[in-house]
Amino acid sequence: MNRALVVILAAVMLDAIGIGLIFPILPRLLEDVAHSRDITVLIGVMLALYSAMQFLFSPLLGILSDRFGRRPVLLLSLAGAAIDYLVMAFAPELWMLVVGRAISGLTSANMAVATAYITDISPEEIRARRFGYFHAMFGIGFIIGPVLGGFLGDIWVRAPFIAAAVLNAGNFALAWFVLPESRRGDASAKFDYANLNPFRPLGWALSFAPLLPLMAIFVVMNFVGTMYGTIWALFGQDQFAWSGLMTGASLACFGLFHAGAQAFLTGPAVARLGERWALVVGMGFELTALVILGFAMQGWILFALAPLFALGGIGMPALQSMTTSQVDADNQGKLQGVLASLVSLSAVFGPVVFSFIYFAQRETWPGLTWIIGASIYLLALPLMLTIRRRKTPIGPLANRPAE
Repeated sequence: MNRALVVILAAVMLDAIGIGLIFPILPRLLEDVAHSRDITVLIGVMLALYSAMQFLFSPLLGILSDRFGRRPVLLLSLAGAAIDYLVMAFAPELWMLVVGRAISGLTSANMAVATAYITDISPEEIRARRFGYFHAMFGIGFIIGPVLGGFLGDIWVRAPFIAAAVLNAGNFALAWFVLPESRRGDASAKFDYANLNPFRPLGWALSFAPLLPLMAIFVVMNFVGTMYGTIWALFGQDQFAWSGLMTGASLACFGLFHAGAQAFLTGPAVARLGERWALVVGMGFELTALVILGFAMQGWILFALAPLFALGGIGMPALQSMTTSQVDADNQGKLQGVLASLVSLSAVFGPVVFSFIYFAQRETWPGLTWIIGASIYLLALPLMLTIRRRKTPIGPLANRPAE
């Protein structure tokens, strides 16, 4: 493994740790700054704003890296993130936290630059394996982050922000001193503002009917998936009086089992069941876990459900595989861009919806939100039972001119 790849993967892991540090203590910090326990709107807005900034600025950072090179854009975003987390750590006013969270979403869009960097330094025959390393390192960082954030948050609610600032500063130093440039900027490149429109690829995909049911399932699954990050910490505090450390430990347990299932069980499940039934079976496991969680009265149940939720994780890779089979090789990049846009859009609206649902019945039945999430999942089930993998890519889509 070459030095540049090691450095960029280390940067990805540190970035994920910095993001994960914040999740266990964000509700408590908002209550502290807002001087109120009623943060119904705030928690949803903060999470949605973060994702909205990612959605809007990922294309921009990617295009700027084509124009000026990967390294300077990556360095700028890392420096901005370090300064932003430091400001948020000592922000005395609520509006400063909101603005800081928006800037955090902007700087976290550097993942688009990191993936472009990996593409630059990876021959096509090993590119998929290296993207696998990318997701693995991000997953490891996201397991470490919540545990560390919960531990530090129990010491001081603002300590995780200081830790995130330090990690991003270290990330900046690592990239500055060790990371070489993978692609020189093209000074003569024409800057087309139309390419910055994040809705442009969505129009391309939505104009072709065979992709619509698959994308609808993808949206439902990602929309409901935002429920975990939105209310997990709140539910643990309300239902089980969990500390920040316990919240972080539960998130780490959840992430560890989920990553393991996707890495080691998806392939055998798809080989034995086929993609469509792997998707249906995965959904069945997750629906079962959500219903049990809705009635959980003791905290250990959340840890016991981690393997069941993990088995539910085999559904998404199967869905992605079926979706890619619909498109020829020349349009895979555009399709993956569409899917990434759908993930971001789900993350914009999902936290707002589920935070309102949760706070509406927080005092009577906190677990009802999980039952509602399971009900929304059921909307995708009829579509799952009708889809089939195509043996050949869709011809008209492959021949459709690029927009």
